[in-house]
Amino acid sequence: MKDSDKDSLLGAHSRRTFLKSLGTVAATAATAQVQSVAAELEKINAENVIGPGAVPVTLSVNGKRLTLQLEPRVTLLDALRNYSSLTGAKEGCDRASCGACTVMMDDMPIYSCQKLAIEAQGHEITTVEGLADSGKLSPVQQAFFDKDALMCGYCTPGFVMSVTALLKKNPHPTADDVKHACAGNLCRCGTQPRVLAAALQAAGVAANGTTQTEVISYV
Repeated sequence: MKDSDKDSLLGAHSRRTFLKSLGTVAATAATAQVQSVAAELEKINAENVIGPGAVPVTLSVNGKRLTLQLEPRVTLLDALRNYSSLTGAKEGCDRASCGACTVMMDDMPIYSCQKLAIEAQGHEITTVEGLADSGKLSPVQQAFFDKDALMCGYCTPGFVMSVTALLKKNPHPTADDVKHACAGNLCRCGTQPRVLAAALQAAGVAANGTTQTEVISYV
């Protein structure tokens, strides 16, 4: 039997008809995809491109207006450290792994090494320098001093900011709450137990059932 006869017998369900239909569907889908990509590219090309040269960037840091000329690729950390006098946030890993660069943005702790300065516009940025009031240490800073919660001190600003952000959200945290809040902060010297003790003192909950073993075991 000839193929044409087979097609005639099988009608719309023949293999040849099926393959033809499949090809038509694939071609239609490909055309639609190309049109979608073309439309997206047209949209991108129509956008106002910023950079690569320096552009005005205005930040609100510690309640003050900070106007800088920055390339769009400059991170918030670099803007603070290299384009202003705010060097409290430290560059450790530059990979969002150590927490030394932690600052608060709208009272939320963030890695400033992973936030572009240009994206931080319109938000309230708080660094460790902005916590003291008229030279008086904040409760968290004072607790870190009282509990000697630092060794080399490089990671300390990040821990202070993480604990400060926690207490703004949860004024009476448990030891586990503190550990969770500081999970993104790394201390290579191993002073985490004193950080925990300082955080609980600042919260006024050091005596609320937290044992010495719980404090010491925080490493």
